[in-house]
Amino acid sequence: MMNTHKTLLIETIDDTVCVLYLNRPEAANALNTDMALDIKHFFELLQQSDCRAVILAGKGRNFCAGADLKERLGLSEEGWQQQHHAFEEAREAIADCPLPVIAAVQGAAYAGGLELALACDFIYAAANAQFALTEAKLGIMPGLGGTQLLPRAIGMPMAKELIFMGRSFSPAEALHWGMINRICQSESLIDDAIACAITISKNAPLSVKAIKQSINEGAGLPLSEALQCELTHYDTLLPTFDRREGVNAFNEKRAPIFKGE
Repeated sequence: MMNTHKTLLIETIDDTVCVLYLNRPEAANALNTDMALDIKHFFELLQQSDCRAVILAGKGRNFCAGADLKERLGLSEEGWQQQHHAFEEAREAIADCPLPVIAAVQGAAYAGGLELALACDFIYAAANAQFALTEAKLGIMPGLGGTQLLPRAIGMPMAKELIFMGRSFSPAEALHWGMINRICQSESLIDDAIACAITISKNAPLSVKAIKQSINEGAGLPLSEALQCELTHYDTLLPTFDRREGVNAFNEKRAPIFKGE
């Protein structure tokens, strides 16, 4: 994919993995209106690419320190709401992406930055990462999913404590609570995330998309309905080329060549 965004940097690996860097390192990659609009546009363009997995990372020492408070200084209530709507659309673009999206977090992932990471499918974190939802210290509250996503990731009592206090927490705590999948060395974080994404990209893309939809849609349903949801997505794969190719390749003892068809 071509990089036409002034606040993002895009790196493509083998045409199937996209690394999307938040690229305002001089401001700790703080989320401003331009970045929110760029994120939304990137994920719209992604639908036209051959990409099979996405990594969301931050350029420089930090992932994202939250909303750019310098841009928010002096905003009217209407202006604040308009800007926040752009932030919401950016988070929704990440969360609604049909492809797997891996957050690779180093340095600060505070407030809206943590919420962007939580909108991804799972998180790899560097040993130097720091997480926090600090909005209560600023007279506001999490508004990009923090009060909903963090309790789902780590449990309600611990999430309430962290959000009420605005306390930062470490990768070791986040791993213990189940919010992140892995702690990586800082110098290997992106490579580790890329290795994971490449492994995913070698699987049947229609299968991966159907699995993601099934998990996400079934999460809020009673078990009986969730199981039916799974079968609905399962049935969509039966007439595909990739389903036939996967079975044929297994029996012919060769690597499958999936086409996403």
